[in-house]
Amino acid sequence: MFTSRRLLQACRITLFTRDNCGLCTAAKDVLSTVQAKRPFELQQVDLSLSKSKPWRDVYDFDIPVIHVSKATAKEEQVGSVGKAVKLMHRFTPEQVEAKMDEVERS
Repeated sequence: MFTSRRLLQACRITLFTRDNCGLCTAAKDVLSTVQAKRPFELQQVDLSLSKSKPWRDVYDFDIPVIHVSKATAKEEQVGSVGKAVKLMHRFTPEQVEAKMDEVERS
């Protein structure tokens, strides 16, 4: 029962990142560690791309940032950043899993 519930409430993590960012590399390592034991959908938003300008305007000096949401939730929207379940800069696998637990319970 618990396993099927977790599959139904699987998370999506959106990573706001860019190349040549040491903290972003560390964040990707943390996410890989979590994903190895607790699968989730991963999306990356590269702030150096022109199509990511709205996100760059929000997070340019704060990356890496992750948003944690249910996999079935609508795509991330710049206008709802204040409601996002997120972690910024440096975070641990335990912190990521705690945010995943929070989202799965909601």
